[in-house]
Amino acid sequence: MRRHTLTDAAFAALAAGRPDAAAVDELRRAQLGRHLLMLRAIVEAAPEQARQGYAALAAAEPAAVREVASDPLVGLWAASCLAALTRGEAPEEAGVERLAQLAAAAGAHGLAEQGCQPPDGAHGLAEQGCQRPGGAHGLAAQGGRRRLRATRDGLTIDVRLEDTDPVRARFGLTPAGRLTDRDVACWQEHLTEAWALLVDRHREAAVVLASVLRVIVPVRPDPGVRGISATSADAYGAVAISAPATGTELAVGLLHEAQHSVLNAVRYLFELHTGPDALGYSPWRDDPRPPSGVLHGAYAYLAVTRFWRTEARAGGGPVAAFEFARWRAAVASAADELLASDGLTAAGRRFVGALRDEVRPWLDEPVPPHAERLATAANTEHRARWRLRNLAVDPDAVRTLADAWRDGRPRPAADIPTRLVPAPGRALESSDRVRLAHELLAGGAGGPEPVPGSDTPLVPGSHGTARDAYLKRDDAAWTGLAQISAQRALRETPEIVAAVYRALGDPRVDPERLAAWLSRSWTSVTSQRPRNRAAQAP
Repeated sequence: MRRHTLTDAAFAALAAGRPDAAAVDELRRAQLGRHLLMLRAIVEAAPEQARQGYAALAAAEPAAVREVASDPLVGLWAASCLAALTRGEAPEEAGVERLAQLAAAAGAHGLAEQGCQPPDGAHGLAEQGCQRPGGAHGLAAQGGRRRLRATRDGLTIDVRLEDTDPVRARFGLTPAGRLTDRDVACWQEHLTEAWALLVDRHREAAVVLASVLRVIVPVRPDPGVRGISATSADAYGAVAISAPATGTELAVGLLHEAQHSVLNAVRYLFELHTGPDALGYSPWRDDPRPPSGVLHGAYAYLAVTRFWRTEARAGGGPVAAFEFARWRAAVASAADELLASDGLTAAGRRFVGALRDEVRPWLDEPVPPHAERLATAANTEHRARWRLRNLAVDPDAVRTLADAWRDGRPRPAADIPTRLVPAPGRALESSDRVRLAHELLAGGAGGPEPVPGSDTPLVPGSHGTARDAYLKRDDAAWTGLAQISAQRALRETPEIVAAVYRALGDPRVDPERLAAWLSRSWTSVTSQRPRNRAAQAP
């Protein structure tokens, strides 16, 4: 079988999110080869049930075989089927019969290439001078499938809108039901709008998207976030995504998920990670992620950042500037943290290094001050929320600190142990404050200035509301305070401040003064010993 390679220059351009056509084509061919290898492995695992279908597929026209076998959902099914067979499941339970359906689809595709339209069933094929495909059923009857197509300035995107294949449930999201004609028309309208935007202002990204994307799987929305989407490492070129509200939202979602597909294909050819997959902070998720997940996020958001950078330069307004400022910082910091770790191979370090080199100059590009301020606040809030959600403070250390505060003693100099205790469930990044920032910026507001003692610069008019929430274990109040506080402990370790505050159980304690006490060194605390050891402790 042909060996798949990329030159150093092509690898670096791919890592920077700017692959050329040859690199994308190489990834596509590698994925086709992977699918064919999995089909062969299925035959080896279940020869009695799979041999006939595989033989029929192999006998079809080579172009038809390539077309059918490269379908993203074929990869998703094949990987799942092979895993089930490996676990010892019966071939019929594993779904081996789909091989015969693939053979029928390849036969039907070959007939279409000959100018023959296979009717329902096989009757009439002889009258058309066509050879009957083996087992013309299943995937051969594709008349009910929907397609979305858009053309702009000579560039076309053509994808299948998949709402029937049972395999689509394996993206990890709940598939939408069968779409109505009106649903399809809405998808088409949004794709047409998205494609015009991408071709007009993001043509290089549009070219890559048109080459990668083959299938869109509509899924049910998540009430907790504005839009939800996913890809699978086994379904190169497929995106599972909820119905978008606008063409711009669809454009960003498709660019984001196509990046995941590309990186999955790169990881099939190159080992990028090594060592234990320890969980850690991710700027785009509220749950801890392994280095592979952080890299996926950084690579996907590199495309998102580039999109908003171009939109901001094109006069997209303060919302575009906010999104650009927010994500350039997140991508750069994630790349820095990955490179500082020991979890990357040599190829992985080259890949992440090229990614970082791409985004690093963007940090110096000017952004309107109010958009920059709100973006910084949003990133601070997210890191604080992640820490409050996933880090537990050693209870003995909390008791020691609380006792020292009550006694008016300096903060003990010993380190304060914390440990990772992931909150249950998958958690996408979601913030009411970010949504409010969008509303403020879209309305032309410069964003409210921080008010001492207020909850957050993203929520005007909330002065005094935070303190009532601190003792109620309201993490939102702590994340709001972390955004505006000058105290290092609140910005960097809010979980420690919150744990000690709650251990004290006294609503009269000023959280910022407590944070100042926790932030100081032993010497500086000694020089500012409190006079009153009760409610007015520093």
